Amino acid sequence: MSHIPERKEKDCLNCGTIVQGRYCQHCGQENVVLKETFWHMVTHFFYDITHFDSNFFHTIHHLILRPGFLSKEYMIGRRASYLHPIKMYVFSSAIFFLLFFSFFNPSDAVDAGAETPLDAKQRADYIISLQNKLKKDTSNNALQEKIILLQDTTRPFTAKDILDTASNEGFRLNFGNKEYKSFTEYDSTEKTLPPSERDGWLLQLIIKRGIQIDNKYKGRPQEAATKLFEGFFHRLPYLLFISLPLFALILRLVYIRRKHFYFADHGVFTIHLYVFSFIVLLVAFSFDKLQGLTGWNFLDTLQGVVFLGLVVYLYIAMHNFYKQGWGKTFLKFLLVSFISLIMMLILFAVFLIFSAATI
Repeated sequence: MSHIPERKEKDCLNCGTIVQGRYCQHCGQENVVLKETFWHMVTHFFYDITHFDSNFFHTIHHLILRPGFLSKEYMIGRRASYLHPIKMYVFSSAIFFLLFFSFFNPSDAVDAGAETPLDAKQRADYIISLQNKLKKDTSNNALQEKIILLQDTTRPFTAKDILDTASNEGFRLNFGNKEYKSFTEYDSTEKTLPPSERDGWLLQLIIKRGIQIDNKYKGRPQEAATKLFEGFFHRLPYLLFISLPLFALILRLVYIRRKHFYFADHGVFTIHLYVFSFIVLLVAFSFDKLQGLTGWNFLDTLQGVVFLGLVVYLYIAMHNFYKQGWGKTFLKFLLVSFISLIMMLILFAVFLIFSAATI
């Protein structure tokens, strides 16, 4: 409550209701004088910030140390002492992605492992891939030179060399069984086929978009890859937001016989799990950066422990929230983990394809 004097008039300035106390019983607005001092504005601001912080840290404390507890508290109606799940998700995800995009650069993802030599199997597979391409384009001297270099096992061959090969070949993004260099070539090929064997309108649209991208980034595969990762990284917030109700749906189906749990209850549980995941990932990323600066190898082990902690946390949270035995919870934990992994792989593939189609 602010310390601004009350108005003598009792009509609410927001909705016109006759106010019976300091706050309007209809809309909740405080019935105080319009003019307030700068000091009142400053103190009100700091009150809001400190009130939010106290709720936030109080909530985070229970979230980390008591898996499933906050979700249960919200479900049974004890909510005033904790930050609302939606506010908590918005705030924590904003902080997470702000730091995430500070930690990671799309070009770093492209360059990661670029200097690591290919092993014998990778070299053999790549030679076969280039030989198949050479059969279609026998006059391509660049391909012939690369095959000779790959066959020379005394010389290391890295992922960077693959990008150089792609630079000579041209960037290829293929959505069909054959490579096309222009719309004219594709349309001509389609006309030679019977109507029943021609591509549908959607596949035609996808293939033509692929041809556009190929021609746009011809000779610049690293730029194309950077654009691809950049688009994908910046869509991650949307991917997670979409996955949230899908994960809640998985829980709803797995616990379908628990009739007193509504979809919203599963949603609140999922939000709390995601917020905890943000914290875990930030800790893991911090260890990764610290290892890069210090070279301390034991931080790899700590990262593994942190990720294992997330798995254990989900298991304990499911047991505490849904109140089933440890054995039954473990079976459902495995089922939820498997289905959610498939769900995330599908979402990643869809968003990656969409990012590739929009670079």
